[in-house]
Amino acid sequence: MFILRSVSINDINDLYDLSGKVLFLNLPHNLDIITSKVKRSLECFEHPSQDLEDNYYYFVLEDLSTNTVIGVSMIHAQHGTEKEPHFYLSVGSEHKYSQTINTGFVHGTLKLGLETNGPTEIGGLVLHPDYRGNPNKLGKQISFVRFLYMAQYPERFKPVIHSELMPPFDNDGKSPLWEAIGRQFLNMNYDEADLLSRNNKEFILSLYPSENIYMTLLPYQARNAVGKVGKDTEPVKNMLEKIGFNYTNEVDPFDGGPHYRANLKDIKLVKNQVSGKLSLDEKDIGPKEYLISFKSEKYPFVAVRTIAKFDNDKVYLPTKLIASLNLKENLEVVAIPF
Repeated sequence: MFILRSVSINDINDLYDLSGKVLFLNLPHNLDIITSKVKRSLECFEHPSQDLEDNYYYFVLEDLSTNTVIGVSMIHAQHGTEKEPHFYLSVGSEHKYSQTINTGFVHGTLKLGLETNGPTEIGGLVLHPDYRGNPNKLGKQISFVRFLYMAQYPERFKPVIHSELMPPFDNDGKSPLWEAIGRQFLNMNYDEADLLSRNNKEFILSLYPSENIYMTLLPYQARNAVGKVGKDTEPVKNMLEKIGFNYTNEVDPFDGGPHYRANLKDIKLVKNQVSGKLSLDEKDIGPKEYLISFKSEKYPFVAVRTIAKFDNDKVYLPTKLIASLNLKENLEVVAIPF
């Protein structure tokens, strides 16, 4: 059985091990950084700050058969402030035409922009490689749990939800756009710039080109990476589009990965939220699946994937699930379709 829940201090070692198996930008393979972020997340679940930019919510997926954390995802309540702006490249075009030679061109352009009153950001989605392709759709579970939480606590987040997707990298694992632009102006490699930007973004505004960058001047690999996603990220892109996210015609200034956004209230999962009080009466539940959450004495937030039936103000769950989780009559249950 698998459960989804808020991160715990006891998860630090599992998260450290997980960060060593995959590219994990939000929780790098650094025990001190992971410990700090986990402690901050615990505070946010219990007592979120009025300053939304300080609130980070980490969710984990636990395999109860081994008591091991095998997945993680994150919500940053506000990405982009006066102190730490959200930077992006606007993807546009410019039409050039000469009457003298009766010739015209449409040039793709990139232009640096910034946002100081940014949206809520979802990110940090990682699943242990050994669990990919699992019939329980574990990647979908650890992704959807963020929307279940935001549906329950919309006041903790901004009205707009933002997601940055990973672009394709070359055969050496390098970002073609970074090699074409970033390295030329910032004089550091991609990983160094990414690490520095987590705590200080001043160098981006000071050194990055501020005027239009013509994509025709870039190598083909760099042009082709702009707004595209890597093969492993295709399922995430498709999922976001299905639930109401749209490409913003903006990309990451380091690697060209596309930015997607949706209004929180318009996300299909949030719009279709349901709730009810648990009934222990036996009832034909049927095949419809949900992610459900309920109060727990052990964690601030707990959720699980299950079939369920919502009837008026009552919810009916499988007897086996009720027994395994020791759920009580009239327990308040909140759910989104899965």
